[in-house]
Amino acid sequence: MSPDPGSVELITGARAGQPRAIARLISRIENDAPDVPSIMRELSSTAGHAHVIGITGSPGVGKSTSTSALVTAYREQGKRVGVLAVDPSSPFSGGALLGDRVRMQAHATDEGVFIRSMASRGHLGGLSATTPQVLRVLDAAGFDVTIIETVGVGQSEIEIAATADTSLVLLAPGMGDGIQAAKAGILEIGDIFVVNKADRDGADSTVREIRHMIDLGVRGGWQPPVLKTVASCHEGIAELVAEIGRHREWLVESGEQESRRLRRAQDEISALVLGAVRQRLAGDPQRLTAAAQAVLDGTTDSYSAAATILEQM
Repeated sequence: MSPDPGSVELITGARAGQPRAIARLISRIENDAPDVPSIMRELSSTAGHAHVIGITGSPGVGKSTSTSALVTAYREQGKRVGVLAVDPSSPFSGGALLGDRVRMQAHATDEGVFIRSMASRGHLGGLSATTPQVLRVLDAAGFDVTIIETVGVGQSEIEIAATADTSLVLLAPGMGDGIQAAKAGILEIGDIFVVNKADRDGADSTVREIRHMIDLGVRGGWQPPVLKTVASCHEGIAELVAEIGRHREWLVESGEQESRRLRRAQDEISALVLGAVRQRLAGDPQRLTAAAQAVLDGTTDSYSAAATILEQM
């Protein structure tokens, strides 16, 4: 199956960097249009170049402000930047609850920046289920850097590490973020830790606490730095960009970038396979009902029933 003529036109426009074509192509992916698989096939040859930066952290640490500051810094370097801001879903429309972030509107008229709010739609992990496909669209559109800002819900945000090349964990002094990060397992996924709002009391102690916790863990190859920023004033952002660049160099030299992107592709394929299985089950409810009844009757067990359904598929 080939993309329909409308999608072909959108693909051409997206590759040319046209914001409207990029936005409409992303909408087709989010709405699970029938030709999405063929769209992905068309885009696959031009993907794999953008550096993907994930930003996670508790609500109130300044993720949107930090994202905006990073966009400014990369634009000063002449790089094109895509931003995916994953928001919680509206319980009524299923759409992004917060919409395009107000703090990022300074970049709204910049043709070198594309900002998109995406609804998580109940997907666990802090991201949207369609994030990998949307990243491929932005990559094919020629963006040098793509920043993913997650919902900010704590423990379920570990998925960002499987999606980003470089994961930034934002914390703020006086919020107990050090302990929360340890409890949530975020210390294991962060490539760079950023104590934002560092003009507040307690910033230095938060930095020491995080460094101590990192030192207690067993890490191989890359030792995550802990930086201080005041994103609202762009303080420390240049140093943060330099550390992101240093991490990217390490990824390439160590071969870790290839490994991470391989795992990302594996996760994407697994998710698509599981999604296809769910769709087939939903389309044949009698099969599942019959299997469940057999388990209740004691004529089979749940493992055997599941194996039979998979064989039939």
